[in-house]
Amino acid sequence: MATTLTSKGQVTIPKQIRDALNLAPGCSVDFAVNREGDVVIHKVGARPSHKPDRFEAARGKADVKWRTDDLMALLRGEA
Repeated sequence: MATTLTSKGQVTIPKQIRDALNLAPGCSVDFAVNREGDVVIHKVGARPSHKPDRFEAARGKADVKWRTDDLMALLRGEA
């Protein structure tokens, strides 16, 4: 997996590596060089808590079984 170094010295961590380390935006990582000269990346600590978006927070919470026609009539003021 090759990636390109930017003029600011930044690289994108390939998705396979991010997935393997369970990295997400905001995660801290630590870099080290082992005796063989290989660069090793480690995830530091736990993933920071993030505020779920409004849809993620509400997903799966409804306990009322609405029929689509009934819900649309209610929303349109026809009920």
